[in-house]
Amino acid sequence: MRRSTLLMCALLTIATSGCKQINEQVQKIKDKIAAARQRNKPAPAQQAQPAPATPQPAPTMDRPLPRDQEPPVPSRPVALADVPYTSADTGTIAPGMGEKEIYSLWGPPADVRRQGQFTYIFYPNGCEHTCGTADVVILQNGQVVDAVLRWPGHGYSGQSSSPAATPPHGPARPGGDTLTVKSTSTP
Repeated sequence: MRRSTLLMCALLTIATSGCKQINEQVQKIKDKIAAARQRNKPAPAQQAQPAPATPQPAPTMDRPLPRDQEPPVPSRPVALADVPYTSADTGTIAPGMGEKEIYSLWGPPADVRRQGQFTYIFYPNGCEHTCGTADVVILQNGQVVDAVLRWPGHGYSGQSSSPAATPPHGPARPGGDTLTVKSTSTP
C-alpha cells in the first residue's frame, strides 16, 4: 500500500474510534463471541445419568471444526498392503459387451465412475497396493473397449492397453543412463 493510503486508513480509524454507534456494534460482537465460548465450554461434572451419545453431523467446508474436536476418521480404510481376493464370479469379457453383461458375469463392482462417454468399472484383484489399481473395465458409449486386469479369474478376450509387466531389457548400466548432446554450432 502507499503511504498516503495507510495514512488515510489510520486517520479514519482514529476519527471513528470514539463514535458511539461503532463502539456499540463492537460490544455486540464481543458479547456474541463470549456467549459462543460459554456454549462450547464443557459442562461441570454432574452425578446424573449420562445422556446417550448422539451422532454428530459430518463437518462441511461451510462449518469448520471446533479446535478441541478431532477430524472424522475416513469411512473406508486405505489399503496399505494387498489383501487376497477370491470370488466365484469369474469369466472372460469381450469387446462390445454392455455394462449389464459384465455385472452378470463378475457380479457387482467395487466402484463405477462415469466421465462423458466413458464408464470405468472397478473390480478388486488382490493386488491393489502392488499393482497400483484395481481391475478396470473401460466402456465407451456403453460398450467395452478396454480392460486392465490382474486377477486370474477376470479375463478379457480383446487387446488390453496394459498387458502384464515385462522385465527390463538387458543388464543394468552402472551409473545409469547418460545424455549426450551433439553440438550443432557452425564455425
